[in-house]
Amino acid sequence: MITKEEVLRALSVVIDPDLQKDLVTLGMVEDVEITESYVSFSLVLTTPACPLRAQLERDARRAVQVMTGVQDVRITTKSRVQNPKQVEISTNQFKHVIAVGSGKGGVGKSTVAANIAVSLAKDGASVGLLDADIYGPNIPRMLGITGTPQAEEGAKVKPLTAYGVQVVSIGFFVADGQPLIWRGPMLHSAIQQFLTDFDWGCLDYLIVDLPPGTGDVQLSLSQTLPIIGAVIVTTPQAVSIDDAFRAISMFDKLEIPVLGIVENMGYLKLPDGSHLPVFGEGGGKRLEGLTGVPLLGSIPLEPEVGVDGDRGTPAVIASPLNPASEAFTAIARNIAAQTSKQAYAAK
Repeated sequence: MITKEEVLRALSVVIDPDLQKDLVTLGMVEDVEITESYVSFSLVLTTPACPLRAQLERDARRAVQVMTGVQDVRITTKSRVQNPKQVEISTNQFKHVIAVGSGKGGVGKSTVAANIAVSLAKDGASVGLLDADIYGPNIPRMLGITGTPQAEEGAKVKPLTAYGVQVVSIGFFVADGQPLIWRGPMLHSAIQQFLTDFDWGCLDYLIVDLPPGTGDVQLSLSQTLPIIGAVIVTTPQAVSIDDAFRAISMFDKLEIPVLGIVENMGYLKLPDGSHLPVFGEGGGKRLEGLTGVPLLGSIPLEPEVGVDGDRGTPAVIASPLNPASEAFTAIARNIAAQTSKQAYAAK
């Protein structure tokens, strides 16, 4: 009869490629059961959006089969997001706070933030999206959200929800086209209210869509929230890369790790299958070389993405097989992997 110790010994040779430790050491194996005909156990993932789920399952199954001789290995997966820097604000809990920023406007930052948030939710995570782009709150339109958040008597305000993501934006509270001409203290107050006066509950990920550039909102958030990491969105254009470099330098000064770079509008795919570099090429890789920050992925320039956003349906929902949508999904999973590494390093 196979023993539990033999099963754990087999699983101790399976290495998580992101964390570079074995499954048993990482505490990713639970509920081991052994019968005469099969071995079963739970594989506890460090994020619901784990990009290595299939590989880890395959490697774990093979290791147990080879080292114990059993043929039937039954694996169930579950997730447990752990982060010693988990944020608790009032009754809200944010396990990972991820800022999405850019050095300049017009690079598709909000489109990336919205599609990343929805992708993480599709993978089973509990996700919130804070639209902190006070001067240009585009998230409500991109997610097709209308109306004003409400609260029952004596309760906090409930975020509005779209595609499994809880959303809060200043756009819910101002008339269409109304400009916000606010100084730093008002921005800080608004961010504080978004975090304390709303009932976010317990979130695996809070995605924060920042304004472009390096200004008051970035500083205010760094003082209010322990952000586990930032994601920088750029296009391949040289001027965009220059500004993205400044954004990365800003986060370095604020002692916020930069999880990675997202290159948006990387190329336009032509009918003959060739790629046209509309905004130049290789900018994301150059920025990676300059800063040492990993390139999380390149998103092709797809007209459908803009059309989907204008209609209020993110691309990963409206056209999931579109190459841009597939890139959004892969990038979201890479971000989840990077946050797991940051959380593990912080232990």
